[in-house]
Amino acid sequence: MEVCLLEHTPEPDSLIAAAARICYSDVAARDLREREVGRLSVRLLKDLWRSGHHSPFEHASFTFGVDGLSRVTSHQLVRHRLASFSQQSQRYVKMDRAEVVTPPSIASDVEAYTLFREQSLAAYETYKSLVAMGIPAEDARFILPHGWETRLVLTMNARELHHFFDLRLCRRAQWEIRELARLMLGECRKAAPVTFDLAGPSCVRTGRCLESRPCGDPYKNMEDLLATDKKQANQNQAE
Repeated sequence: MEVCLLEHTPEPDSLIAAAARICYSDVAARDLREREVGRLSVRLLKDLWRSGHHSPFEHASFTFGVDGLSRVTSHQLVRHRLASFSQQSQRYVKMDRAEVVTPPSIASDVEAYTLFREQSLAAYETYKSLVAMGIPAEDARFILPHGWETRLVLTMNARELHHFFDLRLCRRAQWEIRELARLMLGECRKAAPVTFDLAGPSCVRTGRCLESRPCGDPYKNMEDLLATDKKQANQNQAE
C-alpha cells in the first residue's frame, strides 16, 4: 500500500489557531492568521483539543492518494461519513492483471496461500472469459474477490482525521485499515505537527484504554504506535 498526501490547507496549524481566536476577538481574520503564521500558539491548539472545542479543526483539510488498498478496506472507509472519496471504477477500468491483497495470516501459511492464490486466479480467469464473451465489465466484475486492489483519493478535515485515527489505529481495528491510518498519520504529522502531535487511540492520547473490550497490549506512546506498526508492516511485506 502507498499513501501520498496530495494536498492540504496551507499552514493548517496556524489556520486552526486563527479560526479559534476569531471567536473571542474583534480583529480581522486575515490579521489573526498572519499573527499565527509568525508565531504559532502551540498552547492554544493543545488547549482547544483538550477542552473539547473542536470546531476550528474542521477548517483544515487533507487530501490523500492511496494505491494498493483492498476493496475490503475501502468498504470500511465509507463508514466515515464526514469525508470525500473518489475511487477507481471497475465498471470503466478493465482489470488487466490479477491484483489481490493477501492477508498476513494467509501469506504466512503455505497451504492457505496456495489455496487463496488458486481461487483468486480462477476468479480472475473467469472475469477475463466473461469479458471476452461480450459480458460488460460492470457485470463481469461481480466475480472478482473483495480483496481486489483498488486506488482512491480521500479528503478529511483535521477533526474527522482525529476521529479516524482514534478508531482505526487501535490494535483491535482490522490490520489493513490500521496500516492505512498509520501511513496517513505520518503524513499529517509532517504537514501539521502541532495539530497531530497527539492523535490515535485512547491508550496513546490518555494513557488508558476506553474500549469495552481492550486488546490487552496498549501502545506506550506515539513513538511506540508508529514504530511497532511499521515493524509489523515490514514483516507482513516480507512474508
